[in-house]
Amino acid sequence: MQIRRINAETALVPTTGYSQALEVSGHTRMLFISGQIPVAADGTVPQDFEAQCRLAWSNIEAQLKAASMTLDNLVMHRTYLADRGYTTINRAVRNEVLGDRKTALTVVIAGIFDEAWLLEIEAVAAG
Repeated sequence: MQIRRINAETALVPTTGYSQALEVSGHTRMLFISGQIPVAADGTVPQDFEAQCRLAWSNIEAQLKAASMTLDNLVMHRTYLADRGYTTINRAVRNEVLGDRKTALTVVIAGIFDEAWLLEIEAVAAG
């Protein structure tokens, strides 16, 4: 599988760890991961945003692993935040989790299904 990052010179070139577009070729399968919520397998929900964010990313990684994939297969993700005030922590945790990987991404400020959840992350992977 080949991933080509595309950042058109006539549009904003991102500086915060993502690509404006990704071209994926040579893959044989796609994985669409439903919104992963900050709920642990035992049903608990952390109180603070950073812990919730880390748990949601851990749930993304668990779905990837179940499909015999890793974060290297991630090509797109969309994060829904319950409040604009979480953007800085969200970016820091995302950058730590993804490292040098620069996926296509969208962040949306939205009402989340459960008031206890401060975010939800959905993703697309290719392998």
